[in-house]
Amino acid sequence: MTTKQLLSDEERLNWLRLSQTENVGPATFQSLLAIYRTATAAIEALPSLSVKGGRRKPLAVLPKQIAEEMFVRAAFLQAQFVVAGEAGYPPDLVHIPQAPVILCVRGNLELAKQKSVGVVGARNASALGLKLTRQLARGLVDAGFTVVSGLARGIDTAAHEAAMAKNTIAVLAGGLDYFYPPENEALQRAIAEYGLLVSEMPPGTVPKSEYFPRRNRIISGMSKAIIIVEAAMRSGSLITARFAAEQGREVFAVPGSPLDPRCEGTNKLIRDGANILTSLDDVLEALEAPLMLQQGMLLEPAAKHETIRSDIATADRNRIMELLSPSPIEIDDLIRESHLPSHHVTTILLELELAGRAMRHAGGRVSSVA
Repeated sequence: MTTKQLLSDEERLNWLRLSQTENVGPATFQSLLAIYRTATAAIEALPSLSVKGGRRKPLAVLPKQIAEEMFVRAAFLQAQFVVAGEAGYPPDLVHIPQAPVILCVRGNLELAKQKSVGVVGARNASALGLKLTRQLARGLVDAGFTVVSGLARGIDTAAHEAAMAKNTIAVLAGGLDYFYPPENEALQRAIAEYGLLVSEMPPGTVPKSEYFPRRNRIISGMSKAIIIVEAAMRSGSLITARFAAEQGREVFAVPGSPLDPRCEGTNKLIRDGANILTSLDDVLEALEAPLMLQQGMLLEPAAKHETIRSDIATADRNRIMELLSPSPIEIDDLIRESHLPSHHVTTILLELELAGRAMRHAGGRVSSVA
């Protein structure tokens, strides 16, 4: 299928290289793009910037050969890399904090444009939880929604299977060529054919524990609402619920017995203000009104133009490092306390991030790295 391409092949390759480089997260990527306009130009400036920020050895960008191998591997899977504004990149996802720079997708790209609801929950789900999940997923599809989940055991699997006849999207924590959990290989292959597979990770990436929260923010970010069917107190589903609340999405939780540990998390969500779900109508009625979305970053290449400063004094860099702490502070407060021009602070923070000495957080905040 022919789709609109916003980037040249070389620039797309360099987007992937830059996004996969150490210390370059989505916010840092966006800052670099705002200054240098293209990933190609940013890659050329990266080593010098990282040294100015205090790194002993220049930051090494992902080698071109490795990125090319990732593209070849994606093509072999019948997958492709997409950026915001292209088919396969969910429009709602663009507006979340720390939005993914580039996605690897496989399947029916049109599904990414459809209105979606996320359904997640316990891996060791109860029989009643699985039954309810299937009913909800079928009802959502009949109401015109695409069902989004994380392809995990239990609730996620039930949601995908029930929506498989029409619309479902699976967001993976690893590369699209890894089957996790292994018993869902057939389901993953079926979604690749009839639905849509999405991952922030390039092919060849083995799923790791730290990748799952990143996956969860994508599930909530591309959904109009999130339904939590069952969840223990220490559950990835609660992480998804937290991301959803931060992103301005509606959060629905199914109440359960206080004696069932799988319901402790959902009961707490309700106690803390989440919507109680008694039937699918609760979700459909809430989604009739426009949802308020927090403005995140747009990944359009020319969204904003800033200027890098080459005349930063060492004393100014030291001043910013003195003001930073492990506790995040708003960048506006940092500018105010430092008495430095905003463009100087922007340059210093970018250098510190690339050197691994500073980290950005949601809400325009930044902290030092221990």
